[in-house]
Amino acid sequence: MAFEQFSLPKSLQKAVDELGFDQPTPIQEKAFPVIMSGRDMMGIAQTGTGKTFAYLLPLFKLYKFTHTETPKIVVLVPTRELVVQVVEEVEKLTKYMSVRVLGIYGGVNINTQKTSVYQGIDVLVGTPGRVMDLALDNVIRFDETQKLVIDEFDEMLNLGFRPQLTSILAMMKPKRQNILFSATMTDDVDAVLNDYFDFPEEVTLAPSGTPLEKIEQLSYSVPNFNTKVNLLKHLLQTDESLERVLVFVNNKKIADMLFDKIDEDFAGQFGIIHSNKSQNYRLHTMADFQDGHLRGLITTDIMARGLDIRDITHVINFEMPELPEQYMHRIGRTGRAEASGIAISMVAPREEDIKIEAEMLMDKEIDILELPTEVEISTQLIGPEKDKEKIKFLTKKPKLEGGAAFHDKSDKNKKINLGGPGKTKKKTGSVNRGLLRSQAAKKKKK
Repeated sequence: MAFEQFSLPKSLQKAVDELGFDQPTPIQEKAFPVIMSGRDMMGIAQTGTGKTFAYLLPLFKLYKFTHTETPKIVVLVPTRELVVQVVEEVEKLTKYMSVRVLGIYGGVNINTQKTSVYQGIDVLVGTPGRVMDLALDNVIRFDETQKLVIDEFDEMLNLGFRPQLTSILAMMKPKRQNILFSATMTDDVDAVLNDYFDFPEEVTLAPSGTPLEKIEQLSYSVPNFNTKVNLLKHLLQTDESLERVLVFVNNKKIADMLFDKIDEDFAGQFGIIHSNKSQNYRLHTMADFQDGHLRGLITTDIMARGLDIRDITHVINFEMPELPEQYMHRIGRTGRAEASGIAISMVAPREEDIKIEAEMLMDKEIDILELPTEVEISTQLIGPEKDKEKIKFLTKKPKLEGGAAFHDKSDKNKKINLGGPGKTKKKTGSVNRGLLRSQAAKKKKK
């Protein structure tokens, strides 16, 4: 099936042709007729399957220009970076159409965004928090909103955006089409669907449509953080094929620590993205990586979720993710389109269970490689690893038998403390001195 079979308007088809797209992806094929029908839709698909165009193409085929100041299409996404990315995709597709698009997110001057809203918009792309703020201030109105898209919905709930989402949904008029995309179907997702969607049709991308078949999955058993650093440096020094690398960690603190270590030997070759970095820094870092000025990015799941980062040769799980589904999202960053990719996981002993769960989810074993002999095994633990050791120690049950110290303590505990005589004397002495002072005062008065 070619895009021509969608019978897109000439202005939209011309933009698609210029982008070089010939064949729609499976999720685009499945979603197109459902969205065109006007029904609510629930799409289950992983990142990298063409979800953005899956909802933009039919929406812009249905789009008719009318002179209004409030958005006709609202797209909600979880992160600032994803706002920027979706706005860029909208601008590409509407190159030959009269469509005003605006992206809004937190971390920038809200008054500047208010001014942009007042100038009039047709398509609004934003994060739930900032959209809700502007809606509560009556800056954004949903009077003319006909289409609502919520992308990466499960990630929004993970980030704690449920109150903002439900508030926005409550502000909107009931007569609209709802389109929701999520990588996973959870009870929380289902609850929101039941409350706010009108019998949505589910569109699911079968596992065979995912890019995992083209990804070579490898792993190393590595004892701790510092040994993982040594291994990563070794791989970067010895493997020239690691050209465009995404390195995943689980939190901001580890990201900063790893970046400092890698920058020692590979200065200026890696960027870092997490929520503590300023908006400008993150956008510039992403642009530098996309343009090939950086060899790799160190990032957390939250920052990389949903981003269309092209031509990734390797995904490295410096830490295994907390959920096995997240493992699949991570490695799906490579092996896109017709390309193949490699995923390398560094698995500490405490991460073995997650690796097994990921293998069970994929119904595929991850190959284990021998740690190169050149890699130094470090015995030095970092703070979080030390804390885990302390916790394990504290949760051990005390031995109830054996050991002289234990018996000595037991003997002491058999003694009954009846109160020391010195303490009683001190108390009595104190009272007697008080009585004497009182009697002496009475004598003076007499």
